[in-house]
Amino acid sequence: MIAEESVFSLRLARDARDLRAAQRLRYGVFVEELGADGPLVDHQARLERDRFDDIFDHLLLIDNRRDPGLLEDVVGVYRLLPSDRLGPGGRFYSEAEYDLAPLRATGRKLLELGRSCVHPDHRGGTAMFHLWNGLADYVLERGIEILFGVASFHGTDIARLTPSLAYLHHHHLAPPALRVRAREPGFQRMDLLPPDQLDRKAAMAATPALIKAYLRLGGFVGEGAWIDRDFNTTDVCLVMDTGRMSERHRGYYTRGRQG
Repeated sequence: MIAEESVFSLRLARDARDLRAAQRLRYGVFVEELGADGPLVDHQARLERDRFDDIFDHLLLIDNRRDPGLLEDVVGVYRLLPSDRLGPGGRFYSEAEYDLAPLRATGRKLLELGRSCVHPDHRGGTAMFHLWNGLADYVLERGIEILFGVASFHGTDIARLTPSLAYLHHHHLAPPALRVRAREPGFQRMDLLPPDQLDRKAAMAATPALIKAYLRLGGFVGEGAWIDRDFNTTDVCLVMDTGRMSERHRGYYTRGRQG
């Protein structure tokens, strides 16, 4: 059996080839699997890309057994944008969907997360754990105080998503000082069921693993979901204040960082 350490490596994208490899993986997941599309998606080259790619850092999980020449060695991606990289009037990707004024008003160091995905061959294993470790390093090295970004439910059938959205609203709504709000016209209310009609187990079973991971770390959701017709998703904005993390959450997030 090949040692885990020799299989994977983790680093930020260094050049145009690395970015294309990340966009190739994103195409496979978001376009081919989930049915997304967009004005800059290149179907011929099989690249999922947008106008924000050039200003983000791209955290890559590399499978060292795969051929880099075919752009298939990148098996995990996280897109990261620290607030100090925005110029005057600069906008985060999420601001097309959410009013981020509460986060900007804190004056604290922000990090926008997005486009997180893992190749199907590596789901259910340690790939996401490696990406989370890399994210923890990035956050700690840069003194990031608040992490945020949109995360998605597949599809736009609100009736199917109602239990999960309502549970998030009633049990994980961000405090007022951090409560971003979905913009019109994509705004979708989440409080579509009262708390006493919710089945927690069923609601969480239908919630994507990435969203549940943020919640386990003490994350919150903003006010309202946002319907993304191009990506065929229903998005929620997740917010995590590293200063509010309990010791248990902080230990989970930073385990493996000592020594």
